[in-house]
Amino acid sequence: MRKEHDFLGEVPVPDDVYYGVQTVRAIENFHITGSRLDGDFIRSMALVKQAAAMANMKSGRMPKKIGQALLQAADEIVSGEWLDQFPVDPIQGGAGTSVNMNMNEVLCNRALEILGQPKGRYDLISPNNHANMAQSTNDVFPTSMKVCLLMKGRKLSRVLQELELELLAKEDAFKDVLKMGRTHLQDAVPVTLGQEMGAYASAVHRGRERIERSLSGLHLINLGGTAVGTGLNAEPDYIRSVAEELAARTGEPFRTASNLMDMTSNTDSFADVSCAMKCIALVLIKMANDIRLMASGPRCGLNELKLPARQPGSSIMPGKINPVMAEVLDQACYQVIGNDLAITLAVENGQFELNVMEPVMAYNLFRSLECLTNASRAFVTHLLKGLEANDSQCQYWVDHSVGVITALLPHIGYEKAAFLAREAYDSHRPVRDIVREHHILTDAQIEHFLSPWSMTHPGITGEGEDTLPISG
Repeated sequence: MRKEHDFLGEVPVPDDVYYGVQTVRAIENFHITGSRLDGDFIRSMALVKQAAAMANMKSGRMPKKIGQALLQAADEIVSGEWLDQFPVDPIQGGAGTSVNMNMNEVLCNRALEILGQPKGRYDLISPNNHANMAQSTNDVFPTSMKVCLLMKGRKLSRVLQELELELLAKEDAFKDVLKMGRTHLQDAVPVTLGQEMGAYASAVHRGRERIERSLSGLHLINLGGTAVGTGLNAEPDYIRSVAEELAARTGEPFRTASNLMDMTSNTDSFADVSCAMKCIALVLIKMANDIRLMASGPRCGLNELKLPARQPGSSIMPGKINPVMAEVLDQACYQVIGNDLAITLAVENGQFELNVMEPVMAYNLFRSLECLTNASRAFVTHLLKGLEANDSQCQYWVDHSVGVITALLPHIGYEKAAFLAREAYDSHRPVRDIVREHHILTDAQIEHFLSPWSMTHPGITGEGEDTLPISG
């Protein structure tokens, strides 16, 4: 053990770890979630520290030897080393101070090692004076959140694009599969299965655009604002260059906010991202549930879709196969919606010049992005790519539905159509047979008006004899 101290006193720290006294205190104080910090978040904070070190060296405040050692230590963390040296709980008091100091201590002790010095020699390289130079938790933590959210958000956007493209492929594959559309869970009018898939694709596209718009709002950062957004203890040259340094390292167009106090005290950009995720989650739930219903059965349900068999569906019922990939997508989306409430409460609970609830925002935002990304990818891979239409069953429901009579309204009028619909309901016979028996339309007209194309494409009315005068 080595002895380290802060203004509260002396604390023993294991010799083999790179963290220090403040991290040890955080480990003792916060046993909340039982989980560790997100790896992408650790890497993101290391990138922020690199940008800060470079900007401080450019301003002339950071000694080059120390700055270069800190840069190397941060590079190692960005590449995935030393992630086990960040044991603090994601949810913690102090607005993220424990995470920031954990990073500062690891950077300094590794930098000391690089320079041939023992861990804990903070008189040479200090977590507060060097790793945290011109910084505060209050600008480092939210900026690191934004770097991480953009990193994870780009992954989600790519997966949602894969989902959209696969749905568009299914739109084309199923373009000739006629089926019954339903409203109020009741038979409505015919649609094609391809049209339904195209509608899902359109909604996913809109959700993906909403996600990307919310991510673009994260490019405005408060790095350089330090404690409350006034820039206390930060050189003007540092404030001017630190966002540029971060942009160069991440490939994202970060820029310094014109009002650093606003960007330090308000966290609405995080609510924007969460809300966008909630909206796409609602779209995905609706799609997954539609698919579950269309695949219900197979003998005693709708049985319009055939899902890939992923696993036995019951510990007691032999041969049962469940729509597990649609179910897991639903559950992941429920988690996102629940996380959104926690984020909303945290965002509204900022007071004066700082919102101290950012750790719980970060925890839930990261989890939501991971849930949506992984569940959407699994849905595409394990369900959508192998999805098949049960053409004959779809056609059977159309043939035995009374809803198709709606297509005859422009030609025979509502009253006559309602009379024929009632007869079809009562006799349990197809609409085509009832219309044919009453000699209201010719066989050719029946086939034309009730053809898949006529019923599923607006504006198709036919010409000449196809359009009849409406009479009682």
